[in-house]
Amino acid sequence: MENKQVGYIILGIAAVLVLIILMFQSTLTKAVASTCSADDHTLSCPMNAGVNQQTYLSLGIVGLLIVIGFVMIFTKPKERIIIKKVKDKKKKLDLSGLDGKEKEVVKIIQEENGTIFQAELMEKLGVGKVGITRLLDKLEAKQIIERKRRGMNNVVVLKN
Repeated sequence: MENKQVGYIILGIAAVLVLIILMFQSTLTKAVASTCSADDHTLSCPMNAGVNQQTYLSLGIVGLLIVIGFVMIFTKPKERIIIKKVKDKKKKLDLSGLDGKEKEVVKIIQEENGTIFQAELMEKLGVGKVGITRLLDKLEAKQIIERKRRGMNNVVVLKN
């Protein structure tokens, strides 16, 4: 629920409480008047002071509820921050300037969702350490891939 709605509900509850308090106060005043032995029932009876104190205390609490209700109605709720995740549109890689092995490397990396360990790539291509390093150096220079160090291994990632 919004703050305004809650504020209106609180004000409604406060109004009902005021009615209940006034009814109780009226009933208590009548009960005090009928049981008081003093001649002037409204002023001199000591029980009237207790009834009035309880009524004022109750009305004070209801007044606090009314203030809270108005604060909730007139305050602006905090704005919600909505974060939308935008899926990256994968751009087509220009493979026109690549030789056969370089195209094969890019194809294998694409099949692996854009990331592969260098050792795994080496196995799939059947190339040695020196050969894969030279291939990846060329592709990195053309800004097609990027190598990231992960412990003792390299991860090869396609650049977008």
